[in-house]
Amino acid sequence: MRIAMIGTGYVGLVSAACLSEFGHDVVCVDKDGGKIAELDAGRIPIFEPGLEEIVAANVKARRLSFTAKLPEAVAGAKAVFIAVGTPSRRGDGHADLSFVFAAAEEIARALDSYAVVITKSTVPVGTSRKVEEIIRRLRPEAEFDMASNPEFLREGSAIEDFLRPDRVVVGCDTERARTVVKEIYRPLFLNETPILFTARETAELIKYAANAFLATKITFINEIADLCERLGGDVQDVARGIGLDGRIGAKFLHAGPGYGGSCFPKDTVALLRTSQEAGAPARIVETVVAVNEARKAEMARKIMHAFGGVAGKTVAVLGLTFKPNTDDMREAPSLVILPMLKAEGARVRAYDPEGAREAAKLLDVELCTDAYEAISGADGVVILTEWNEFRALDLARVKALLRTPLMVDLRNIYRPQQMAEAGFTYVSVGRGPGTGAARSPA
Repeated sequence: MRIAMIGTGYVGLVSAACLSEFGHDVVCVDKDGGKIAELDAGRIPIFEPGLEEIVAANVKARRLSFTAKLPEAVAGAKAVFIAVGTPSRRGDGHADLSFVFAAAEEIARALDSYAVVITKSTVPVGTSRKVEEIIRRLRPEAEFDMASNPEFLREGSAIEDFLRPDRVVVGCDTERARTVVKEIYRPLFLNETPILFTARETAELIKYAANAFLATKITFINEIADLCERLGGDVQDVARGIGLDGRIGAKFLHAGPGYGGSCFPKDTVALLRTSQEAGAPARIVETVVAVNEARKAEMARKIMHAFGGVAGKTVAVLGLTFKPNTDDMREAPSLVILPMLKAEGARVRAYDPEGAREAAKLLDVELCTDAYEAISGADGVVILTEWNEFRALDLARVKALLRTPLMVDLRNIYRPQQMAEAGFTYVSVGRGPGTGAARSPA
């Protein structure tokens, strides 16, 4: 099947690459000619494990191509995906749909035969109807159907998530559209992947509801972590204990500095705005958003307390991205925590395996080329992102390089007893009274 993918951002590029892996002929469109030139040259603008290889393989097989000309991509396409950005509007938190509506106008002019126009971007409930209205107003004679097919990709494991998903959600109104979508996802049907067909509004709401629920789990366990610190519990044991309950599940029960990224912050706020306008306030989600924002500042204060104040001290920070295996800095806790440390007089030296280029645009800190360079001569080290390489640091070397053997581990990747035996003052999240510190026997 010939497919057009409008947008070569994270969702668009991953989706296009994986659909071409299914055997479809996919053309990616982006107005940025420079970006298209980079993609044609084999240079991928984002870091996502496995993406470069799958793009290269399908370009070589001539199933995947890139263009800045939307009419060229849409001509003859049986399915046209809209996968453009929907950032939060400044001031009110509503999703900015200007890129979606602009794409709809261009698609209307370019349609030359029957196609299913599919919103892949995360959009508020009712957006699919508005896109349909735009196309029908501009091209009343156009033959097309609309569908909503939200993405559920986790940065760092997006290829696996697309090729072997938990489920596929599709909102559509006609049997003809359903037939096209079934053909698009035929390999998943053969693998008996659950495919849920719903009304379009339901599909759009499923995306927001899923992300809000996961954000709630993260925020819940963070509050339990605070309780553990005051009462002497261990949040990791608590998480295991409740996660073994099949009604709860173990995923997203990892205490830390709060959620970030391109989805949870934006989608929870957008759901709040939608619920308020509908007269059905989502009070739990409202609390989740407020608690998560406060969490990041509280973690900065936790670091300051562990250092006994940071004025005039050098703080080594390991990890800047909102999670490992991505270069995405959007809404990362580091964007709140590090400026707070600097405002209190700290010198911040940081290292991230993939996020340095993006971090340089957003943070005024010293960026290092590896973890040990950041640690050398620092008054303590803070782990902000749980990259695998930070799980196996040479602790003897770390201790020798630090002025003070202090580690603040906001991801709980080390064991308190292990760190005490290695001679560290170790501060983690939700494991023990006070600050969660395990002090060395020395």
